[in-house]
Amino acid sequence: MNAKIKVDAGICGFKTIITASSEDNMHVDLKVVSPCETIKELASCYKEKTPVNAYQELSPQNESVIMAASRSVLIKKGCCEACVVPAAVCKAIHIAAGLALPRDVVFEVSGE
Repeated sequence: MNAKIKVDAGICGFKTIITASSEDNMHVDLKVVSPCETIKELASCYKEKTPVNAYQELSPQNESVIMAASRSVLIKKGCCEACVVPAAVCKAIHIAAGLALPRDVVFEVSGE
C-alpha cells in the first residue's frame, strides 16, 4: 500500500510531503521532502533506517526507530520537540503497512 501525507507545520511556514510504501504490509520505505533544513536532516536519517518494520514501530517493547531518530536530530539542532512532522511520518508508516486507515488529523489552534 502507499500513503502520502502533506504537512503544513504551522508558524514556521514549512510544508513537508511524506510518501510511504510497502509491498509486504510490514516493511515500509519512506521519502520525506521539505525545504526545512532540520527536516532534510531527519529525512536523511530516516532513509538510513529504511525499510522500517511497521510492527516494531508499534511494539510497546521497542522504542520507535522513527521517534528516536527524530528526537536525536531535533535536540541536536535545538528545534521544537513539538514538530508534527515525525508524528506524520509514523502515521504514514502505519497507513502504508495497512495498520491504520487514511484519515485527516486536524489541530485547531487558538490563542484563548
